[in-house]
Amino acid sequence: MAGGVIESHGIGNSYAHGSKLTASVIIICIVAGSAGLIFGYDVGVSGGVTTMEPFLEKFFPFVLQRMADAKQSQYCLFDSQTLTAFTSSLYIAGLVSSLIAGSVTTTTGRKGTMIIGGFVFMIGTALNAFALNIWMLILGRLLLGFGVGFTNQAAPVYLSEMAPPKWRGTLSTCFQLFLTFGVIVASFINFAVTRLRDKGWRVALGAGGIPALVMTIGAFFIPDTPSSLIQRGKVNEARRSLQTVRGTESDTESELNELVSHHETIKAANEDPYKLIMQRRYRPHLVLTIAIPSFQQLTGINAVAFYGPVLFRSVGFGSDGALIGGIVLAAVNILSTFVSTFAVDKIALAILLAIAGGTDGSEHFSRNVGIVVLILTCSVAAAFAWSWGPLTWLIPSEILPMEVRPAGQGICIAFNFIVTFILSQTFLTVLCHFKYGVFLFYAGWVLIMTVFVSLFVPETKGIPLDSMDHVWLKHWYWRRFVDDEVASSKI
Repeated sequence: MAGGVIESHGIGNSYAHGSKLTASVIIICIVAGSAGLIFGYDVGVSGGVTTMEPFLEKFFPFVLQRMADAKQSQYCLFDSQTLTAFTSSLYIAGLVSSLIAGSVTTTTGRKGTMIIGGFVFMIGTALNAFALNIWMLILGRLLLGFGVGFTNQAAPVYLSEMAPPKWRGTLSTCFQLFLTFGVIVASFINFAVTRLRDKGWRVALGAGGIPALVMTIGAFFIPDTPSSLIQRGKVNEARRSLQTVRGTESDTESELNELVSHHETIKAANEDPYKLIMQRRYRPHLVLTIAIPSFQQLTGINAVAFYGPVLFRSVGFGSDGALIGGIVLAAVNILSTFVSTFAVDKIALAILLAIAGGTDGSEHFSRNVGIVVLILTCSVAAAFAWSWGPLTWLIPSEILPMEVRPAGQGICIAFNFIVTFILSQTFLTVLCHFKYGVFLFYAGWVLIMTVFVSLFVPETKGIPLDSMDHVWLKHWYWRRFVDDEVASSKI
């Protein structure tokens, strides 16, 4: 993250708490991080099945008619609001559920919310796998959206609250790592099931229930977070949860007392978290929880992730070739999650713009151009995985104090879903009308967001959650919004 390193000296004593990385916390974080697996699988599978001819023949036969039309622009083959609704309907449902999930998380805890989300996701998967018409298909997608809305709300917060401060950034990226792993698993399954013809797309959509089942069962066997348990008056359970993740050698009692004290202060204020986050001293939190998830989607990754196989088929790959392109893209994505840089995004988009500018789409792209597009698209996906992929889940979970965390995380996920919905619903139409010019739009946003992060996102590595006020006080811009008295009370 950009914005300069904040010195940690003199910021409370929380750094001493649970700096050791125990086996228990690793296992627990893997289970919680697997919530990203179901989201990633859905992202990967939806783009693949929309290139399968049996699926198109059953639900979208007009797309096949366009493919048979030699005069049809390659940019416009998949331009259909109904077809894009199959993908984007999940995100409008996720928007609604993410706002509800804040209250559910407060009432049932992070663990309970993940379990609820897992069950709803499995029901949606079953409807998709056995869909008889387009409305049954979209209803299943809506239920998938509700499930993802719950799990995307709870899992990043769970990871942030369970991880030791020293390892919080690393373990919080488990969500993004599992998300990208879900995409590559879906890409392989999409390719494998094409041999099944009419049943292939049903198997691909139905297989999403497997990671949801694994995550849901695993969630039953992990403890809830100490912060969530204290919030619900379960102090003894919070103590056991801390001992599980911090180890017997850590000073868990001292950390527990700090969490209880912090919760009592919040409870005494007795303010609604959604009203609280609107106050001036929470302005940095509100701005970043809106800007970060919105910027993530404005990188143009939705075009790559959702419609990768569609894009590859549009530039001359056959059905199998498009799915193989999706596999390559997903593999690059997961490998790139382990590194961090912003530079390639701008370079790749600029070159992609220049390459695509050589045709108006009225003729099939050459095989060589298709391969170049695949390579450059992979570089865009790599840049995203290095930077904006984990950033959306990591930053809000690290900066939000407990009193506004449910509201802040709900706002974060809601904006991520609403921007995703708008872009995914309109992308194929925009591609049809603006052709290669759509990449200029995304390139401009990449430049804007790079400047924004450099100026306004502070470094949070190793900073305990209850000491973030000191970070804001030292930031060149945000310090004007933070109440010095509140920050001093946490020293």
